[in-house]
Amino acid sequence: MPAHRLLGISGSLRAASTNTKLIHAAKDIFDPAEFTMGSIDLPLYSGDVEEGGIPASVQALSDQIKAADAVIISTPEYNKLLSGSLKNALDWVSRTEGAPWKGKPVAVMSAAAGRAGGERGQWTLRLALNPFQPRVIPGPEFHLASSAKGFNEDGTFADESTAKFLGTLMGNLKAEIG
Repeated sequence: MPAHRLLGISGSLRAASTNTKLIHAAKDIFDPAEFTMGSIDLPLYSGDVEEGGIPASVQALSDQIKAADAVIISTPEYNKLLSGSLKNALDWVSRTEGAPWKGKPVAVMSAAAGRAGGERGQWTLRLALNPFQPRVIPGPEFHLASSAKGFNEDGTFADESTAKFLGTLMGNLKAEIG
């Protein structure tokens, strides 16, 4: 059976982001999959920019979403919300043709320094996705608290039970693909 096409989107632009590490850990648990990491390093949305056409980087992300069998998104929490860069990416993709999110299985998760693990950031991400009508996996909700301490040097989880819990979410995502 061919591997599923899995797209990862990290809501953080930081090179050492724990949300990016979380995406890669989820991908490893999900395997086998043909994995692509999407980039949200996009220009700020502006109707003036859009009048000149959809930027190539935005169209590339939209095409990746459309081509994926499923998407994993991990968001940090900035001031009790999803990251501005992730919201900007959602806004831009909404301006592309073909409704790439519609019906797409999506697993959301969060990693944050605080003790709630980005719970509110994840909640606002779920709200922000709602207009696009993806099939957001309802749970289990995965929040990685004190995320800097959550990973070993090799990118594996510091706590074995974390991987098992994430495995449940990835299993539910696989089941949603069909």
